[in-house]
Parts: sequence; structure tokens; C-alpha cells
Amino acid sequence: GDLTSSEHVAYAGAADPDPALREKLEKRYGGRTWTDWREMLDSEQLDAVYIYASNQEGAQASTEASTRGLHVMIEKPMASSLVGAEAMISAAAKAETALMINWPFAWWPQMQHALTVSRDGLIGRVWQVKYRAAHAGPAELGCSPQFCDWLFDEEANGGGAMMDYCCYGTTLARAIIGLPEQVIGMSGNFCKPQLPVEDNAIIVMKFANSMATAEASWTQVGKLTSYTTTIYGTTGTLLIEPRAGGRLLLATEGDPEGSPVEVPVPAPHLVNATNHFVSHLSAGTELLPLCRGDVCRDSQEILEAGKQSMASSQYVTLPIA
Repeated sequence: GDLTSSEHVAYAGAADPDPALREKLEKRYGGRTWTDWREMLDSEQLDAVYIYASNQEGAQASTEASTRGLHVMIEKPMASSLVGAEAMISAAAKAETALMINWPFAWWPQMQHALTVSRDGLIGRVWQVKYRAAHAGPAELGCSPQFCDWLFDEEANGGGAMMDYCCYGTTLARAIIGLPEQVIGMSGNFCKPQLPVEDNAIIVMKFANSMATAEASWTQVGKLTSYTTTIYGTTGTLLIEPRAGGRLLLATEGDPEGSPVEVPVPAPHLVNATNHFVSHLSAGTELLPLCRGDVCRDSQEILEAGKQSMASSQYVTLPIA
């Protein structure tokens, strides 16, 4: 929707191997469709591509597109592995093309403002970041069968709930605090043993003088605690309510119960992913930290460390050897 509503972007078409999805694209957006994204890149004169493939194939498509001199916006979490993420970074750097990673929560005004005021010292030194992403499961949420097919494929997704949802918390922690020194991960099939991948996971990150947690669930009943962010500082605590319309709450020593913080209306280039991407390409505006390749590459390393820890039941030290 963001793409086709922008007056600065002309939609050329899309590629997907699934005929039902191609038919849906043609009816909704028009333009040409292809069965293979490589055919599309060979036959169209493009400036940029949006990538919505599996985490594994998305990284391959991004690397190829960058190599061909195309700017790339790709959906979170960037790749299925650290190797894939680093290939993407290298290809974009060599071609001097843009690489932006899209995160749905990056466009919440309250999230943007929380990151700004945290950086500016409103709550002192940040010593903990906590994020939980949770719902009843992709199928229960109404995700398409095509989406679920690769979400439940460990190779294509890079994991299960861990890769799908812990990635939000690891990227947030990396953007606010930096790269941790140690990572430990835990996961399991606690409620859906029929799934070939884990249905719940948690990654704990230890820094020199702070910590962070990234939680993921595909089995939670109800919305309580879902998508809520908490940032703890030495002089205050920030609670970021989720989704559009969510509040930003600040608690301090003088206001322990917390009160809403006024959140400014975002500038046009911060309203959605397409506006942000186009502004970066046309006006050189900086990408939000959450959307930068280097930040998301480091998040991918944290996820990989978490995956290794889940397999070994041991702390994993960063950088990964």
C-alpha cells in the first residue's frame, strides 16, 4: 500500500513462484508478474526492489539486486543467517547502493520518540531493554499458507519463533545499547509439538554494564504484554505501548506511576517505509538506526549466537568466531 500510494514511485511488477499470489498481485496492483525474480531483474529496467521472500531467499535476492546496481528494501530480519546478512552488506557496499531493512515497529511514532529521548539522556544511562513479540501463532493470526510454509521451515526462516520474533528485540537492543558481550538463548516446543521448529524462545544479552531480553511466542493467548517495549535507565523508565496510537509513558523518582510523554507528529519521511526509503534515495536523509544494514547485521549475529546457545545450553561470546 505504501508503495503504490507514493507519487514518487512507479510500480513495475513483481515476481513470485505461486500462481495464486501472482494473480492476486495482478488484480490488486496491475503491472507484470514473473515466476522467478531473476527473470524480472533480467527483463526490467529498475531502480530499486522491495523483497518479501523467505529470509534465506530474500538474502540471495538482495545480494543479486545490489550486485546489479539496484537499491534494496527488504523485510525484517534481513536474512536467515549471519553469512547471508554479511553477503548483503558487502554487495551493497561494493555497488554503492542503498540497503534498508523494514521493521513494522519502526513507524510507530512513540517508538521513534522513545529511541530519540533515550539517546538524548532523558532516562539517564540505559541499563536494560526488554521487548516481547507474541501471538497465538502465524496460522492462527491469519498468515497465508505460503507464508507459513517457510516460517515453519528452519532452513528458509533460519529458525522458528526465535528468528521470526526475537529479531525485534535483538535489533532494538543493538540500536539502543550496542553489541553485547555474551548471549544465551532458550527455546522449545512448549505448546505445539507438531511444529518442526520452536514455538517459543528467549534471548538474553549481556553487555559490559547493561542487559537486554528478546522474547518470542507463537502460542500466547490474548494480547497482554505483546509487542510492548520497556527501556530502563538510571533516572527513569520508558514504556512504549504497541501499534499506531500507542502511548509513550515515562516513570521517574518523582512520578513513579508514570505519565504519558507528548509524542511529536513524525516528519513525512518517518511516516512509513516507502517514504523513508524514497527520502533516503532522493534527499540523502539518514536511515533510522533500526533500518540500517550495520545495525541489522549485528542483530543477525546476536540471533546466530542465540541459536548456538539454544543448541549447546551454554553462553556464546561475541563476536562469533
